[in-house]
Amino acid sequence: MTVRAQDTQKTKRLSNPFRMAKGFDPVIHITLMLLAFFGVVMIGSATMGETVGAPKTLMITIAKQLIFVIMGYFLMAFASRNFRLSQLHGNGFSVCIITLYILLLSTRAFTGANGSYAWIRIPGIGVTIQPSEFAKIATFLVVAGHLGDRRTRNEKFWELVKRPVIICFIMSFIIFVIQKDFGTMSVQFMIFCICFLIPRNPKLKTAQKWLRILFYGVLVLAVFVLSPQGEHLIEVLPFKTYQKNRFLSAINPFADVYGSGYQLIQSLVAMSGGGLFGRGLGRSVRKYMNFPEANNDYILGIIVEELGFVGFVILMAIYAVIIYRLLWYAKQMKSEAGRIVLVGTAMYFMLHIFLNAGGVSGLIPLTGIPLPLVSAGGSSAMSFMLSIGLSQAVIAAYRRGDLQ
Repeated sequence: MTVRAQDTQKTKRLSNPFRMAKGFDPVIHITLMLLAFFGVVMIGSATMGETVGAPKTLMITIAKQLIFVIMGYFLMAFASRNFRLSQLHGNGFSVCIITLYILLLSTRAFTGANGSYAWIRIPGIGVTIQPSEFAKIATFLVVAGHLGDRRTRNEKFWELVKRPVIICFIMSFIIFVIQKDFGTMSVQFMIFCICFLIPRNPKLKTAQKWLRILFYGVLVLAVFVLSPQGEHLIEVLPFKTYQKNRFLSAINPFADVYGSGYQLIQSLVAMSGGGLFGRGLGRSVRKYMNFPEANNDYILGIIVEELGFVGFVILMAIYAVIIYRLLWYAKQMKSEAGRIVLVGTAMYFMLHIFLNAGGVSGLIPLTGIPLPLVSAGGSSAMSFMLSIGLSQAVIAAYRRGDLQ
């Protein structure tokens, strides 16, 4: 091959916007793409119940989700090629955080849904943007940038943690108080806490110890609240009525069959009708019976009804592969910042899976948390793929030997 031909091929590779970084993990990549396109298929299947007699609306829904997946792939590939841990200390990252604050605040200018104001609505095309999804990514990036690989012993504790704590507190405040989105704030806060435990700076040991104690305390409290004995405690919690109803519905959805428990009952009936192997793809009965969130928060119920318990296990196995690979690389590398990015991404997936599956099955209150890359939603799909792109950049640097 001539030198000119080699240069031409190199230029084509460099100009390809969908090219992943050299050294990326192919197992994570292939598994993620299987998951993304499975999500498109299931969103199409679950939406059939809402679009009976309107095939055009069904095709638009599928096309929109497919476009979001393609856009998410572009973000993933771009991040894998261009992200460097050193960028977390630059002015560019600070500009991104400020821009995110502005986007989070701007959601109050738009109509809310289910008591929450988490979306920027683009009129005319029916597209919404949920900036709080990207706040979850920003959370573990902030911790990685400010606490990862810092070994200075002269800094006082507050000097060490004030920037990440203040930045993440402001995001949590906006999401919970301004947007009134308790579920998203919970995920964002848990990601912060888990990532905060990773750095081995001696100044953080005491705070990390108390954080672990707090975690176990909250876990015990949550178990009590979700028990029949905790029903009276829910009544005095400082939550809105619709938020309290979510807790009460998780304890006993049949207490309000046609109100707060309706969606959960539909989901439970759908899942129980799936059996071992399901009714078959596209053959769900429950999605035709006034099941408005069938393609979103409750899509797992449709998946189990159509593909059965076996389909559920396969889906969870696909998620497990992605999470395992991320945590495996995190265990191998010495860079704390790199480990925080990988663990943060893994927790982003894991928390969403746990909260969605737990809510759909009635084990915990449903918090409006989507199932990663399977529930309908453009911001969610792009955010998850972006997080994998950032992790692939870290993995690629490690596999090339640029990162220890």
